[in-house]
Amino acid sequence: MAKGAGGIFKKDILNRILPPPDAPLRVCLLSYRCNPHSGGQGVYVKNLSRALSELGHAVDVLAGPPALAPMPGVRRIALHGLDLYNAADPFRMPTAAELADPVNFIEWAGVSSMGFPEPFTFGLRAFGYLRRRLAEYDILHDNQSLSYGIWALGRRAPTVATIHHPVTVDRRFAVRAEHSPLRKIQRWRWYSFIGMQKRVARRLFPIITVSDCARSDISREFGIPADRFRVAPNGIDTDLFRPLPGIEREPGRIIVTNSADMPLKGLTHLLAAVAAARTKHPRLQLVVIGSPNKNGAVERMVGELGIGPWVRFTGRIGDDELVRHYARADLAVVPSVYEGFGLPAGEAMACAVPVISTTGGALPEVVGDAGILVPPADPEAIAAAIGELLDRPQLAGELGRRGFARVHRHFSWRRAAQKTVDVYREAIDGHRRFRSA
Repeated sequence: MAKGAGGIFKKDILNRILPPPDAPLRVCLLSYRCNPHSGGQGVYVKNLSRALSELGHAVDVLAGPPALAPMPGVRRIALHGLDLYNAADPFRMPTAAELADPVNFIEWAGVSSMGFPEPFTFGLRAFGYLRRRLAEYDILHDNQSLSYGIWALGRRAPTVATIHHPVTVDRRFAVRAEHSPLRKIQRWRWYSFIGMQKRVARRLFPIITVSDCARSDISREFGIPADRFRVAPNGIDTDLFRPLPGIEREPGRIIVTNSADMPLKGLTHLLAAVAAARTKHPRLQLVVIGSPNKNGAVERMVGELGIGPWVRFTGRIGDDELVRHYARADLAVVPSVYEGFGLPAGEAMACAVPVISTTGGALPEVVGDAGILVPPADPEAIAAAIGELLDRPQLAGELGRRGFARVHRHFSWRRAAQKTVDVYREAIDGHRRFRSA
């Protein structure tokens, strides 16, 4: 073969393998955890995969537990690990046969030493599954595992990653919330995967994130130039989250949806605000979607404030019941100290519930002028905003209408999927040019 013919042949092969512009794509969406009912990452995978499929793309979701529900046009592939955080049997002792698998042993050892190894071990399993199947996909899309296994795959196939927000912020607030030096060390150990995620993220391009605020913060915290990010805001499932005719709002009923005992979510600040606001509004009651940790900070604070009779924790509930709770709510509060996007704010707005939100992270980008914004970690400001909306029902109604319109105007999953596909094509083109050079 003449000199240069090999390069021509290689380019021809690449042009045949990689899709032409505007062709439907074969997408592999990877996520180490995939709870579609709680946690932003699972909601993201569920809705983005469905929206990509509706745009005509072929989508496989390669995910850890729990399994996604069946969706038209989306193939689910489970990567089975030990699932040691399963609420039905947490921190179980694996069998000897399970521990004979080296990746399972690494996972068990990591959990036993107070770490969180799932992003790392998921990447190992993903690499083992995909390394001989890369020709089946045009693009790999990692949902914030940022594992060494994903890095290895990205050297062989077009790969993008979504980073929802810098997990360094979670670690900082979690460590700060502990008073015992031992507990601070334990918290730091839990987040030991962050070093891996920083190293891998610096080697990926382009990177998807969900807000301008998240782009700026990840760039600073991870040491990645801001021009390597592409912003594709999350959507809100407006077929699910919507006003329900026939269900009346209950005066004084406040709803909050978050991970109750995560310091970053700010529930303790809302509890203090509720205790203060009840002095002028005795009908006020708080519904928390979720459950507190037994003997945790939230449960203790409810007792110390003496507000137990007016605070209800729903436990784990389904989507339809959550929407009914929104329909009954007089207002919703998002007390988070930081959010990379803020799905709870958007979901409440889609249900036409007036929103009080902090200015933590990207929340102002979601809420805009459709809610009352208060400083993070400020119970007095939250209490004052609650009082204002309870005293001014006309303002509350106007904010509910604005929020509904804002979500429908700016935050659809179809729009999020279209922006994501633009990033896919950029990554595919970059990979083609790199391999052809």
